Amino acid sequence: MNHSVTEAVAVTETRLSHGLHRRATTLLSQAALRPSVPLAAVAELRDYLVKNLHHHHETEDRRLWPMISAVAPEAAEELAALSKEHDQLDGALDTLEAAPAGSDADRESLHQAADVVRELVHRHLEHEEPILFPALEKLPPESWAAFSQEVITTSPMEAAHLTVGFFDEVGTPEEVSLILSGLPAPALELVPVMREQARASLAVLSGADMS
Repeated sequence: MNHSVTEAVAVTETRLSHGLHRRATTLLSQAALRPSVPLAAVAELRDYLVKNLHHHHETEDRRLWPMISAVAPEAAEELAALSKEHDQLDGALDTLEAAPAGSDADRESLHQAADVVRELVHRHLEHEEPILFPALEKLPPESWAAFSQEVITTSPMEAAHLTVGFFDEVGTPEEVSLILSGLPAPALELVPVMREQARASLAVLSGADMS
């Protein structure tokens, strides 16, 4: 899909984050049922996804929605409705987090919990993007930059390599460079290592033959 070269950085970064959430929730649902995928790998992706989606929703509700309402007050009511969807998603994430992942007998129940999250996330993003993307275009770039930096500094660190791998799958190299450019210098130096680690992890989760 082609995107305008004048697309706001806020829209590009949000679009990639949403692409990550779509891809990760789909992969988790599929991987849970693949006998060739070690449950430890499934559990790592599950825990990564639960933590990151909780964090994503919290930063939107607490920081981003008020910022948007200040420049696009007509969106306030719709943003409040999106926050109610966040509450529903948080409940499904808690169920997913509690799903056992100790033996092959757990795969079906883990898949079912993951699939509920996948369906809710995909539907939520379909509701959110037509509201959010136009509003983000109105946000002052410096406001987005400050918010984006806060998100980076408060993001969960567990399995952070997966973030790089998913961004590589859903964005162009230029878009991925843009969204990773806000990382602290020491973390930026680790990106090549994280990228290789992510490729290996995602290959396992996709059921690729690693022999």
